[in-house]
Amino acid sequence: MPVIAIVAIGAAAYFYNQVLILRENPQAVAQKEATDLIAKVGRLVVLPTGETPTIATVSDPAALKDQSFFASAQKGDKVFIYPQAKKAILYSVTLDKILDVAPLNIGTQAAVASQTPKTTTKK
Repeated sequence: MPVIAIVAIGAAAYFYNQVLILRENPQAVAQKEATDLIAKVGRLVVLPTGETPTIATVSDPAALKDQSFFASAQKGDKVFIYPQAKKAILYSVTLDKILDVAPLNIGTQAAVASQTPKTTTKK
């Protein structure tokens, strides 16, 4: 019985400490998850250096089926977006595989100003 009490007190102290850490830095869990995911994907493919990706989760693959990049995506898959390297990577968490890598085309196209010729009339 005393052993069970000691284990229970130890577990309670551990979880209490984890709650305190989360209160101090609520982003800590998200940052750790992102770091772990980047490390997993980095084992499978060479990732761009010098930038941290934006990571999105596929929540509705049926809505994305018309896009070829998401053709084999499933709910819960992760999309790594590297805007400077202009790359997007689709990663399956359940399969631990890269499903697709595609060039990223984020358009910052310069607006083309239409210049109308000035007409002058002489009197």
